[in-house]
Amino acid sequence: MNEEFLERIKSYISDEFDGFLASLDKPLYRGLRVNTKKIDTDILKEYMPVLDRPSIFSKDSFYVDQPLGNHPFHLSGAFYLQEPSASAPVEIMNVQQDDIVLDLCAAPGSKSTQIAQALGDNGFLLSNEIDSKRVKILLSNMERMGIVNMAVANTTPEIICSKLQGCFDKVLVDAPCSGEGMMKKHEMAKDNWSLDNVLFCAKRQKDILSHAYKALKKDGILVYSTCTYAKEENEDVIEWFLNEYKDMELIHIDSSFGREGFIPGVRRIFPMDQGEGHFIAKLQKKSGVDKKLSCLRSASLDALVTSFLKDQIEKDKYYFYTNHDKVYLMKRPFIDLKNIKVLRQGLYVGDIIKKRFEPAHAFYMANCLNYLMTVDVSIETMDQFMHGLEIEQETRKGYVALCYKGINFGFGKSDGKRIKNKIPKGLRLMEGSHVLKED
Repeated sequence: MNEEFLERIKSYISDEFDGFLASLDKPLYRGLRVNTKKIDTDILKEYMPVLDRPSIFSKDSFYVDQPLGNHPFHLSGAFYLQEPSASAPVEIMNVQQDDIVLDLCAAPGSKSTQIAQALGDNGFLLSNEIDSKRVKILLSNMERMGIVNMAVANTTPEIICSKLQGCFDKVLVDAPCSGEGMMKKHEMAKDNWSLDNVLFCAKRQKDILSHAYKALKKDGILVYSTCTYAKEENEDVIEWFLNEYKDMELIHIDSSFGREGFIPGVRRIFPMDQGEGHFIAKLQKKSGVDKKLSCLRSASLDALVTSFLKDQIEKDKYYFYTNHDKVYLMKRPFIDLKNIKVLRQGLYVGDIIKKRFEPAHAFYMANCLNYLMTVDVSIETMDQFMHGLEIEQETRKGYVALCYKGINFGFGKSDGKRIKNKIPKGLRLMEGSHVLKED
């Protein structure tokens, strides 16, 4: 471990430095957050006895002590694997059902999916990630968790905040940082630590916050968080921001977890606080404008799509958007995103191909649709299907959602006796790996 880094930590918490050192040799805290839009927490606890220790950082979250990436409820998006203290910033944000929210540095998606869980049918989440590879991971996680009222953008904070000034009730800046709190998880964070990198990150964080300021409505809430201990990236950045933008007010975080930071009102989490390293500050914009996002006009659907939807889901109020024969759905009007580079807005329903409609995997992962064509299978059959195999199952002909204990994990096409596999190849399990049994 870098000696300069350790000396800096000692200067922060001299009375607890020995405890910090001891924490470095302990296993990384593991956790999961229940996707309450897909399953009730109490029901999941019945299925998963491992959920015996609730997280102290947010509701519907738990500590776990084993890898669960191949658990059937993870594959179906019923929970998200998330280091326990990483859920704290969104908990502090206090998202309301009708909020319009921007997650400015969103990949891989733990906080975006947590925000989306709190939103209702009229709420909307714009998740942005500047990195072209990481944004694909973000989109994949949003799909798996069944998020519908959302858009995933791949652009700079400057572009997105300049084009959508004064439009957001809440903005999350989970800033790229030196990652000191992730040294147990990522060797790179430990091996590449330097004061120069800390200072570089602090400069970048100030730049991101300057753009985030523009996106906030009057009275809007900004939550700033990092997974590092460095004061230069935490308290120093907040003090700079408050000095630079006089209409921003620091809101005191009154929380039972973590500890007071090095300026009044902010919150810090050290490993001794039952989570890995985190810093959180909450601010409010006291002046400015309150703009509404412009909505796109709803267009009529192709008859092929209408026929497909009638066969697949119960009738409800939906909004649709078609672009280059790709069809998308939301529970609220689509947003005019001002030529921002967007990978996806809304739920990807599928494609119009010549004289047929081909549904998308994402359509069958949604958390707000009532499907008419479903088949609930055993964990053994789920394992076969997740490996790309066809399964024998008598059912009505056509596209059908595959479920485990009532929660969709994919879809196939039935000829009446067999269901042809439609799980995308990139989501199938590798040879030799298997769906975990609940026990």
